[in-house]
Amino acid sequence: MEPTSCGTSPIVGFRFSLHPMSGNFIKIIKSALKDTDTSHVWMQTDDVSTVIRGKQQHVFNVAKALTLHAAKTKEHIALSGTFSAGCPGDTAGDVYLETPAKPANQDRTEQYVSSQFALYPMNNPDYMDVIYREVERAKEFGVWNDSMQYASGIHGDIHEVFSFYETCFSSARSDQYPHLVMTVSMSINSPSHKTGAENFS
Repeated sequence: MEPTSCGTSPIVGFRFSLHPMSGNFIKIIKSALKDTDTSHVWMQTDDVSTVIRGKQQHVFNVAKALTLHAAKTKEHIALSGTFSAGCPGDTAGDVYLETPAKPANQDRTEQYVSSQFALYPMNNPDYMDVIYREVERAKEFGVWNDSMQYASGIHGDIHEVFSFYETCFSSARSDQYPHLVMTVSMSINSPSHKTGAENFS
């Protein structure tokens, strides 16, 4: 199959690594996978990370559900990953573009998340304007935490945080500049979150 040109594929992807800070990490990861409905996404795991691909709403839904199920163990969980859309040649998982629109995972358990993200609007000469706009959006969503070198801090309930990330991801793309990369790092149930988590609750 010939690769598609940049931006012509509607597929969104997320490559991530989940790190439970526990000697029981294998069980935590496997249980999170078992408890998450991944039927609406293409998924592949290797010895370093996992990638999921498909419709945007399903990719974000599965990413959130996996993280939430791991966090419900109350162990300290770290997640690091990269969302991407409009990548040249990204066709694996095309069949999953025919899945129903409604996300498969509906667990609404509250969970405090501290996270950081960085946005990379590829080829867009006005990329800083895009980034500044999405920082303001985070403040409007009530999930803004702090400015820092090479990232922006986002925190709050996991559902609100993922809602912001998905909205930001949609807004930062355009027909003219469809190739977008967004990196996300999350820390959950860490003892260092005590103040933020208390304020959240």
